[in-house]
Amino acid sequence: MPHDVPASPTATTEPAPDATKLRRAITGPMLFLFVLGDVLGAGVYALMGVLAAEVGGATWIPLAVALGLALLTAGSYAELVTKYPRAGGSAYFAEKAYKKPVVSFLVGFSMLAAGVVSVAGLSLAFAGDYLSAFVPIAPPVAAIGLIAVLALLNMWGIRESMTGNIVMTIIEVSGLVLIVVAVGLMLGGGGGDLSRIGEFPAGVNPALATLAAAIIAYYSFVGFETSANVAEELKNPSRSYPIALLGSLAVAGIVYVLVAMASAAALPADELAGSSGPLLAVFEATGVPLPTVIFSIIALIAIANGALLTSIMSSRLAYGMADHGLLPRALARVLPGRKTPWVAIVVTAAVAAALTLLGDLATLAETVVLLLLIVFISTNVAVLVLRRDRVEHQHFRVWTWVPVAGVLSCILLLTQQSPRVWLFGAIALAIGLVLYAVMRAVGARATVEE
Repeated sequence: MPHDVPASPTATTEPAPDATKLRRAITGPMLFLFVLGDVLGAGVYALMGVLAAEVGGATWIPLAVALGLALLTAGSYAELVTKYPRAGGSAYFAEKAYKKPVVSFLVGFSMLAAGVVSVAGLSLAFAGDYLSAFVPIAPPVAAIGLIAVLALLNMWGIRESMTGNIVMTIIEVSGLVLIVVAVGLMLGGGGGDLSRIGEFPAGVNPALATLAAAIIAYYSFVGFETSANVAEELKNPSRSYPIALLGSLAVAGIVYVLVAMASAAALPADELAGSSGPLLAVFEATGVPLPTVIFSIIALIAIANGALLTSIMSSRLAYGMADHGLLPRALARVLPGRKTPWVAIVVTAAVAAALTLLGDLATLAETVVLLLLIVFISTNVAVLVLRRDRVEHQHFRVWTWVPVAGVLSCILLLTQQSPRVWLFGAIALAIGLVLYAVMRAVGARATVEE
């Protein structure tokens, strides 16, 4: 059974958990809502239609599979974050485990690229049917405008950002509850069709379709890893992190399954697949006497919340990598008074804004998953490698078979990626290698000058 590991008298000189330049302002309940808000906002509001195109009305099945796979790697994060609560997250774990600068750089860069791509994808989802339901504005303009607003909130302060997340998470959960209740009333009135929740498209192999859809559904849960990069701003991470992380994932999974079943019962799969605002279409189909603009606003808040939390992760990861010399030192500059990494926030927001011009939500989502699977393999292996490393404080320890199963699950999901997504991933990694070579050259020149 997972448990806390006591401090060792032969501990290494790992910095104390409270040694940080950032402000420790995040409590356990805040972290719970951080992960819950990121996971819920990133998935069900934006991707239900994409899943319906793959598995018809059986959208809840790949979501359940993806939850199980995500929990494996989440267990590994729970151990490493409580053991090494530093802002660098996966990159820091790789540095500790492998002692290879190029490996830790590529792991961190993959995570950073995935975060920035995810912000772009969520911003595009924000600018789709949900927004156009009541504001006629060009999607690229809306997406870039959202990114700019979130960057300003992120720069304002971590406590203010987390307070905004709490409010938005409560709103987005209420929207999902509204969907389930509305469909329940619809079914009670003789509408809808419950038999659709187990129907796959004609001529499709259910097992293969579920596996393919699980890759996309996995994107609905990957928000959990963002929490590793705010560990340096978390109060008592060794105690609060595992409960908040695993508990929020379980709650998100239950909500996903209920909403997926409700959506399939309310609308045929082809109608869900044809909408970039699938839950808005579900809400309209129920005939509940509430203005659809209300649900559009709820959905927009949910998606914006996911983008906010992912942008927080991206900026903190860039800060952490810069603080360890893996990225330009300028990215580690902190705003006086606010204690937020303002340069990292500006740079990651600018890159995300540029990526919105691609305009393909499904490809962006699958690219995020590809990059994160590489990161997750590294993290799961790092758990096993670092078991021999002792630290001076108590930390969470997961069953040994969990990281092993986590590695195997990631490899399985990697085999299902399309050539187009591999191309996008390869381009991202190539950019990372070039940046690493530049950083090495700059470092070598600085050493010679000294």
